[in-house]
Amino acid sequence: MKIVITGASGFVAQQIIPFLIDAGVDLLLVGRDPEALSNLYPSSMCCTCADLAAQAAGATALLHLAVRNNDQGGDLAAFREVNVDLLRSVLSEARKAKISRIIYTSTLQTEDSRSSTPYGQSKAEAEALLNDQSDLRITTLKLAAVYGTDYRGKLAVLKRVPGILRNPAFMALAALRPTVHADIVAKSVLEAARGKINGSVRVTDEQKNNSIYGWSKRTIDILFVVFVFIFLSWLMIICWLLVKTTSSGPGIFAQTRVGKNNKPFTCYKFRTMHNGTKQAGSHEVTAAAVTKVGAFMRKTKIDELPQILNILKNELSLVGPRPSLPNQHELVEARIKRGVLGVKPGISGLAQIQNIDMSEPERLATVDQEYVALQSLPLDLKIILKTVTGSGQGDKIANDAE
Repeated sequence: MKIVITGASGFVAQQIIPFLIDAGVDLLLVGRDPEALSNLYPSSMCCTCADLAAQAAGATALLHLAVRNNDQGGDLAAFREVNVDLLRSVLSEARKAKISRIIYTSTLQTEDSRSSTPYGQSKAEAEALLNDQSDLRITTLKLAAVYGTDYRGKLAVLKRVPGILRNPAFMALAALRPTVHADIVAKSVLEAARGKINGSVRVTDEQKNNSIYGWSKRTIDILFVVFVFIFLSWLMIICWLLVKTTSSGPGIFAQTRVGKNNKPFTCYKFRTMHNGTKQAGSHEVTAAAVTKVGAFMRKTKIDELPQILNILKNELSLVGPRPSLPNQHELVEARIKRGVLGVKPGISGLAQIQNIDMSEPERLATVDQEYVALQSLPLDLKIILKTVTGSGQGDKIANDAE
């Protein structure tokens, strides 16, 4: 495999090039000072952008890393010159070299309010330019804050932290915003060069190994349980009595759901449907199956309160992908494919506040995957706030979906 790398003297390139060399990839490094690059990487060919087409014959892919970063300053025109105009020139050279697979590194900043900065806006314009290149096979890797043997950008503050405290400090920062190790970026580059990933892909560490994030999330969950026990026990008793006295059947509805790592667990809710209703997703059940009390509880989400028992048993979190039924095979398979079942399910989630329910399994799994990639404490608190203030109306019943 031969990969052309532009912007080979930049921070991300310096973090991933050693990994790619160790993986046996033949590299052509492109930069303004080929001699300096040759001194850094004597085993790799180096050239300027002007010589790219002549030197890149037979390359499998081109990885475009040349960028003007947000810590370099400048107006929008200065950022466009590098992040848009240079990209256009590189694509032209790639065509001359008959390279059809382009790997472009973008940023998660194009997805949030930071896209209004000159850096974020120019990167968004670059992505729009790439979307118009129908003759090229393009993979866009949207990177979180990259780190490796060194820290840059917002993570540079870690350089001032004593060595013994650096790892806990890093995990604290990573709990607040997504990060990604350079090795993960390099592995994604290899997968893209081999055609295993295409389109736009978010590349992050996720939070599975971040103990500070896990501890903080669990603390929020337990505080919620304590709050419900102290202040809402009376409401739960009233709801149970209303369910019991207005329709036949149990007050609490217990149902098997798919949990973390595809492990089944029993989920508890106030019963909102008539006793004997078929075990199916809400979108497969008609409005006639829902009791009058149940309709109110579903609308206000009060029916979810008994799930504090699942939170106490560590089967469920306040925020996470909504757990499906075992017989919702399409959704389960879509989540397995996207790595969604590697995290604990939740009472509410990113998809729910966007009114995406289980009637759209592929779309739901895609948004669940987005949540797994972007997990952070600010995002979890945002989802909680939006849920409390009424965003998302729960899973639609069949009549609502029509």
